Amino acid sequence: MRKWGPLVAVSLGTFMLLLDVTIVTVALPDMASSLDASLSSLQWVIDVYALALAALLLGAGAGADKAGRRKFYAAGTVLFAGASLACGLAGDAGTLIAMRALQGVGAAAMFATTLPLLGAAYQGRDRSVALGVWGAVNGAAAALGPILGGLLTEGFGWRWIFFVNLPVSAAAVWLTVRVVPESKSPAGGRTDWTGTVLFALFAGALTYGAVNAGSDGWGDSRTLLSFAVSAAALVAFVVVEKRTERPLMDLSLLRRPAFVGVLVAALALNSAAFGVLPYTSIWLQTLLDMSPVTGGLALVPLALASFVTSALGGRFLHGVSQRLLICLGLLLIALGLFGQALLDADSDWTSLVAGLVVTGVGVGLVSPALASAALASVPQRSSGMATGAMNTFRQLGYAVSIAVFGTLATSRMADSLHSAPEARALAGGAAGSLRGHVPDEALHTAFASGLNGAAVAAGALAVVAGLAVFALVRTPSTAPAQVRTNGAIPVERA
Repeated sequence: MRKWGPLVAVSLGTFMLLLDVTIVTVALPDMASSLDASLSSLQWVIDVYALALAALLLGAGAGADKAGRRKFYAAGTVLFAGASLACGLAGDAGTLIAMRALQGVGAAAMFATTLPLLGAAYQGRDRSVALGVWGAVNGAAAALGPILGGLLTEGFGWRWIFFVNLPVSAAAVWLTVRVVPESKSPAGGRTDWTGTVLFALFAGALTYGAVNAGSDGWGDSRTLLSFAVSAAALVAFVVVEKRTERPLMDLSLLRRPAFVGVLVAALALNSAAFGVLPYTSIWLQTLLDMSPVTGGLALVPLALASFVTSALGGRFLHGVSQRLLICLGLLLIALGLFGQALLDADSDWTSLVAGLVVTGVGVGLVSPALASAALASVPQRSSGMATGAMNTFRQLGYAVSIAVFGTLATSRMADSLHSAPEARALAGGAAGSLRGHVPDEALHTAFASGLNGAAVAAGALAVVAGLAVFALVRTPSTAPAQVRTNGAIPVERA
């Protein structure tokens, strides 16, 4: 336990915090009914967690380097657990959204410290094993969220998707205090909190604008104001980062095409592969009348294919170009999404299986390769910043995509039903309230049209990202040079 205790402690926290990105997916219809939540409220229940995680990840990493990573990880886990308890006790949608945001703050403190803690605890072959396990946990958590969420929601109620975090958090904190060594960065300097606040403002205003566009339209004054604030915050962030001695994000890294390609792939991965799943889950439960468990199990093909591909890839694809794996994986994700975009009024859950499997294979190829490519695309001294930026872009892409794909799906439903209010009710899981004055076939046709449109858009995003990776992430003409970057497993230089 003393040898592998740090890995267990870090893996418990990582699995839990990433699971909470998608575990609410299958519980959305029950939440909507219990809390009388609108579609935009449901979107924020998912979005605000991923948004807080993305916006604070880089700042939390910098703060942990200075204050102590073990201390930050333990404190973040305690905050995450307290917020989880508050989420489970929430009596209305507003309270749930606020506590989900607090959960995201704790998750950012945890996630930002996981890799540095493993790097300090292990050396040599043990470090490679630890990072491999950590990567497998990353790949499995998001895909398993809907399955575990369904089991907990149907067996105990939706509140237990949050209560279950309490014993896991307690075990993680206990192990962390007992067996995880403390580590700090030897470099001094102040943490760039100004950059952290500006990046959070940029991401928050961007997501708010996208969510508001779904209910009030892209031309609404609040939507336009949100996008204007987001743009201004981004400009201010760039100015501050250029002038700060120890910036949150070294903008000179963006001159490296390979690093830009990694960020594009990270942004697209979670967006494309998981951004449509909340609406798929609502379709399964409210139109096909599946239970939370069967609705979650319908998404098992994605989780299983991702896990198997990631496990086999680590064994048999060692030495294959990360550029090739990421590009191929993104194109497979696109192919899988196009395969899911063939629904009609008579479709059932089996219509999704082939597409989910292909998407899962793509996720299993991209996830492990992306971390290696990020490390290989920058100098060793910037490896922590590179992985932090990659994870930030993954979560930010997911947060924004939930809003964008929801807006697109609702728009298509409105065109089919010739009613925007009915479309928002349908997309928000209130199909039962529409039955009786809207024909069942019309509801099925409208929701299928909305899902098809969202899946095609997500697939197109994956295609564009795959082509961008192919163009930007270059492979040396000679045999791949193997390097050790910040103690990580050997990766190819990009």
